Amino acid sequence: MNVGILGGGQLARMLAGAGIPLGLNFTIVDPKADACAGALGRLVTADWEDDAAIEALAGCDRVTCDFENVPAAVLEALGQRTTVHPAARALAAGQDRLVEKRMFESLDIPVPPFAPVSSRPELLEALERIGYPAVLKTRRMGYDGKGQAVLRTVEDLEPAWQALGDHDLILEGFVPFDFECAITVVRSATGALSCYPLSRTVHQDGILRLAMAPAPGTDKLQARAERLGRTLAEHLDYVGCLTLELFAADGRLLANEFAPRVHNSAHWTIEGAQVSQFENHLRAVCGWPLGETAARGRSLMINWIGRMPERERLLACRGLHWHDYGKQARPGRKVGHATLTEADGQSLDTLMAELVPRLDDQSASLLTGLMNDSA
Repeated sequence: MNVGILGGGQLARMLAGAGIPLGLNFTIVDPKADACAGALGRLVTADWEDDAAIEALAGCDRVTCDFENVPAAVLEALGQRTTVHPAARALAAGQDRLVEKRMFESLDIPVPPFAPVSSRPELLEALERIGYPAVLKTRRMGYDGKGQAVLRTVEDLEPAWQALGDHDLILEGFVPFDFECAITVVRSATGALSCYPLSRTVHQDGILRLAMAPAPGTDKLQARAERLGRTLAEHLDYVGCLTLELFAADGRLLANEFAPRVHNSAHWTIEGAQVSQFENHLRAVCGWPLGETAARGRSLMINWIGRMPERERLLACRGLHWHDYGKQARPGRKVGHATLTEADGQSLDTLMAELVPRLDDQSASLLTGLMNDSA
């Protein structure tokens, strides 16, 4: 079976890595000739809407995405010629933050207060209702901290407007969360659905830096998060993996956003779950039975941002699994990750303590903070 993927980044690379042992072949479309997934399949360098891209993917048995901002119209056109999962409707729902938040509200998925903003008067009116602090975001194309600004005082308004004011915007109330977490759901075309354990996540500058799973201290939240994820997946008639990012605050869960694709917060599943999110996404897309989502033990995933660290120094840490995406170094870019896995939390704590002195100061500080918070 030949699977087409719109987007050739690290998610497509890991999808292909999971699919090749299943006997799958891959056609990957990306506008960049150096897309890192190209090493694991046939790479077609083309814009999403080019005839070359459409024709290459229309000949595939299944088509999926590693990038949620592929134009929904492209998926609709492909859906007339081959089987596309997830469907255009699901991607469209995740491409506009205002549409997304209104959908959450309609499904009784709790969200922070929000308001659309298209002018300075609307921004001032929204701040009157929501108050400071708040976060001003572009409605489209914002990810990894891009397209957003935190408003703590009135002095922040003008710089934020200068940076973002030529876009359709949304203002969201700032959530004083206890911690962030994420639930990854996989659903088949027959409606079979399974959830991975909650990942506890740590972000810096809007970029995911750490994910720990099963998330300590979340036993009472797991069932609640699963209900929210199931509600969303069933509403969208979703096929494949999706992740719902959440704020945990005073025992409540508030939805931040969802990703209609495999997700960074569940990279730990490659080594840490019975069947990874990447394999399960492909099983769903191909119409095969889903695999077991239970954790093998306890895992920590750490992202490498900007450049890869010294490999030999980190590989000397027992229990560490290394993933280099084959991408050029660039500030703020996800270039790889590593995962620590152990049978239980106490053993993982020991490994994390051994890892801390091998990390750069920033990563070491974040990991130490997570260890202290989770103790």
